[in-house]
Amino acid sequence: MDYNKPPLTFSQQVDLLQQRGLMIQDPDRCADYLKQISYYRLSAYALVFQQQKDQFNRGTTFQNILDLYVFDRELRLLVFDAIERIEVGIKTQLIYQLSHKYGSHWYTNAQLFKKTSRVDVCEELKSLVVHAKHQKNPETFIKHYFDRYQQPDLPPAWMTIELLTFGQISRLFKHLKDNDDKRLIADQFGVHHTVFASWLHSLTYIRNICGHHGRLWNREIAIEPIWLKKTKKRWINPAFQSKTNRTFYSLCIIQFLLNTINPSSSFKEKLNALMNANKCPKGYIKLMGIPTDQQGRLHPWLKDPLWAGE
Repeated sequence: MDYNKPPLTFSQQVDLLQQRGLMIQDPDRCADYLKQISYYRLSAYALVFQQQKDQFNRGTTFQNILDLYVFDRELRLLVFDAIERIEVGIKTQLIYQLSHKYGSHWYTNAQLFKKTSRVDVCEELKSLVVHAKHQKNPETFIKHYFDRYQQPDLPPAWMTIELLTFGQISRLFKHLKDNDDKRLIADQFGVHHTVFASWLHSLTYIRNICGHHGRLWNREIAIEPIWLKKTKKRWINPAFQSKTNRTFYSLCIIQFLLNTINPSSSFKEKLNALMNANKCPKGYIKLMGIPTDQQGRLHPWLKDPLWAGE
């Protein structure tokens, strides 16, 4: 069918919410928020308060929806910060391990990478450096290298790898030809290299959600990370194995990697505080992918070795 819904003024949007049974104590305040946060964006958080389409559950308030939106925003900020730390830690290991094995310019050695008709990581890395060199305001360390040195033509790995995004790091790792090189990196984090590649790919997706202000709390992770079967490090209850495509499993991955990269991280404490701040109603926390028992009680995730620190 054809889409023929007209645009509504902010006042009309408030009226529509009220017609659908939403309790709005201060319509002017509600309109002010709709001017800051689009009706459509907020509607993603309103759906869980509607057992019947376009009809809010009795007693639902605009504040309930706003609190849930704020909860998700704070969750994204927390996750984005944690992934930044993980990105820096992984870059460090890539640089350190492969530079000591192959030398300072290992990324220019095409023999180290798998090449397909669509992907040539080695050439992509070289092109990235050339592009960085010719930017109007190049990174200081890139400018310094080309101003000071004539040979080799490109800077060492510890400069070049710093230019990569998380997604490019994921591609680089995936396309390393020798599994021994992958193991060299993944072993630093206590996981099999296949699992590690999967986690990098999935965390790239998570990071993009955060970077583009997408909904993270109640999300099916399109790029599903592999379940970690074996590790000598602290991990979670097998009850989560059926939830690997939900947000909370990704939070477990983040905590697992932070235990190696930044053992003093306050990620767990901040996550627990956020989940207990009453911004997300207890009944909707489970939508993150935390298993529940037959009585609907959440799995006591903080008691799992990964989170308890045992």
